[in-house]
Amino acid sequence: MFIKHIMHNSRKRNAIIIGLGLTLALLTLPLTGTVGKGTWEKVDDGLEVGRFVVAHQAPTGDSTVVIVRIDPHIWRLELMAISEVGGTRGLSVEEWCDRYNLTAAINAGMFDIDHRTHIGYMKSGDHVNSSRVNSYKSVAAFSPLADGDPPFRIFDLDQTTLDAVRTEYGCMIQNLRLIKRPGKNVWTPQEKRWSEAALGEDDRGRVLFIFCRSPYSMHEFNNILLSLPIGLVCAQHLEGGPEAQLYVKSGDVEIDLVGEYESGFTEGGSNDIAWPVPNIIGVVKRTAAPGR
Repeated sequence: MFIKHIMHNSRKRNAIIIGLGLTLALLTLPLTGTVGKGTWEKVDDGLEVGRFVVAHQAPTGDSTVVIVRIDPHIWRLELMAISEVGGTRGLSVEEWCDRYNLTAAINAGMFDIDHRTHIGYMKSGDHVNSSRVNSYKSVAAFSPLADGDPPFRIFDLDQTTLDAVRTEYGCMIQNLRLIKRPGKNVWTPQEKRWSEAALGEDDRGRVLFIFCRSPYSMHEFNNILLSLPIGLVCAQHLEGGPEAQLYVKSGDVEIDLVGEYESGFTEGGSNDIAWPVPNIIGVVKRTAAPGR
């Protein structure tokens, strides 16, 4: 896990002290129960970063779950794909943010061997990256077509249909379900484990970008998430292993996280490289908040 505080001029010493303070706070959290108490850091209005140390230690890494909590009334989600913006290869999540002036971004989901096409259904406005509807039971939707609808929601596709969601939202991304509404772990125990990037929704309708570099099975990881004091009601898997990424840059705060471990794929060594990915979910601040 790589967390950097970018420092400028006379603020450098204070930024170092703040960064050391956050690190010491994480190291001294009690490890009783499933997780320590955790800490939240306000990055901007409606944008916070939470860090939670897991008592059940993973085989590698610091066993820390990082969550970016986003108020979708203040921040707009952008579903971006190289099939729409152009290019012959994907970008790292940090490069996506730098090139398109995004404050934060995370993987949009798994992609096909062409390194362009999303595995499930993916639509952003008039652009359809993938028309394939598979068996995955979770679809995240934003950019509502009618005033008054929630700006963000994760739907369970055994409770509604993708066609019904499509009539209500302009952006949709279908992915593997981790947690079914209103907080049910749908994965059974397994041996496979990996670094994880996930998308969640809390009980106030806020967006959760979730990242853990340390590898857990998804059954374990779901139980960890449900034990956190974050009001999680549902979540979907975005990416695992070294391709999983999360990036935030706002003011003097920069967070750059890349995955490492995946059973049967990258089990040895340490990955410090952000792999190129073709599709991401980005965050930009609204100039005018809807309904406010």
